[in-house]
Amino acid sequence: MLRKIQYNFLIAIDAISQNFLRAVLTSLGIVFGVASVIAMLAIGRGTQEKILVQMNTLGANSIIINPIIEQEEGDVEEEEGNPDERQPNRFTPGLSMLDAKSLMNLPHVKSVSPEIELETVATRVGRKRSVKIVGITPAYFEDSDFHLTEGTLFNQDHMLLSSPVCIIGYGVKAKFFATEEPIGKQIKCGKHWLTIIGVLEPRNISKEVRDELGIRNYDLDIYLPIQTVLLRYKNRSLVTRTGITRAAWENDEQAEDAPPPNYHQIDKIVVKVTDTQYSRRLAEILNRMLARRHNKVVDFQIIVPETLLQKKQENIDLFNWVLRAIASISLLVGGIGIMNIMLASVMERIKEIGLRLSIGATKKDIILQFMCEAVVISITGGVLGIIVGVGISYFIEYLTNIDTIITGAFIGLSFPVAVSIGLIFGIYPAQQAARQDPVVSLRSN
Repeated sequence: MLRKIQYNFLIAIDAISQNFLRAVLTSLGIVFGVASVIAMLAIGRGTQEKILVQMNTLGANSIIINPIIEQEEGDVEEEEGNPDERQPNRFTPGLSMLDAKSLMNLPHVKSVSPEIELETVATRVGRKRSVKIVGITPAYFEDSDFHLTEGTLFNQDHMLLSSPVCIIGYGVKAKFFATEEPIGKQIKCGKHWLTIIGVLEPRNISKEVRDELGIRNYDLDIYLPIQTVLLRYKNRSLVTRTGITRAAWENDEQAEDAPPPNYHQIDKIVVKVTDTQYSRRLAEILNRMLARRHNKVVDFQIIVPETLLQKKQENIDLFNWVLRAIASISLLVGGIGIMNIMLASVMERIKEIGLRLSIGATKKDIILQFMCEAVVISITGGVLGIIVGVGISYFIEYLTNIDTIITGAFIGLSFPVAVSIGLIFGIYPAQQAARQDPVVSLRSN
């Protein structure tokens, strides 16, 4: 049986070589179909990896609470006059350290990490640049993807004593300590000198990902104990709302469209959940709890990164299904092209079929011959499709900056697909060839 398959396979190759151009044109449908499959899978895999990177960056099991500056509403006529004579708005303390502490005892909460972010200028030995100082607690590093290259993390003494110490990002080290070790050295941030106790590993997050997720460049941050920021830099909770309103009212130079003043003590709370299955449920609890603490003033926003990324993944999955449908249609068109050409080939080679049948070839031999031709055409198209698909994937990545990932599994999948197309769409023409009457075939012109 093996020798018979080999013999018919050689006959098929000889027949294809005699009509090479037609065979190449026939295989174009398979070429573009397989290329579409590979490009689609590469784009889908690259997008999936991008989603995973984003989830690792934001934290798949985290809930983020951001402050919202309360907007004043009402008629202009009612608001005119002395600020002391106005009807006071409903009081809210804003997002505060007390809020963060109140969340620690909730079920399924692994840790709570409050943050304060301030813009300032770092200077050292005649060099300066704008940086962001970030007030944090030890929980910030415990449950995040941040790691030290050298030095130590903050300890309890640093937190309790509001020590003037800091941990710098790798970009800050490259800027101010390119030729020396930063540990134990001092850097001036704003009006205060801080002693460096640690340096973080580079995060290597691309600008595209930072812009898409709305995150800052962590490599240029300087981290301080949150109590140090509150004591030595700024504690917004010490300024009353009345004082803020009075200052804004009395400042004649303030623009009418200027944003409301920020009265929130902290700028973010990151709540780590023990398991992502509790994220949405816990977010609802946090919303109700903070609303009560803020006197039903919704001056905060709760974000569940996993939910946002899942919705994004659903949209990407829908897009991938559309690509799969397009690729399937291309393969279907390629298969129909093979069937069409093979049927035309049967009509053109009636004498050849009749001659083989008359000298002893069986109907199975004829079927096997034409099936081999269909498979050879489809495999050739599959090989060319792989080459074209890989080229298209790299071209898409170069042209659009869309990440594409090609694996051996994608290429290995192309061969079974190509062979299946040849077998499925080559059966009917092969059967038509085998049904030919040898006598009638030999008499045909």
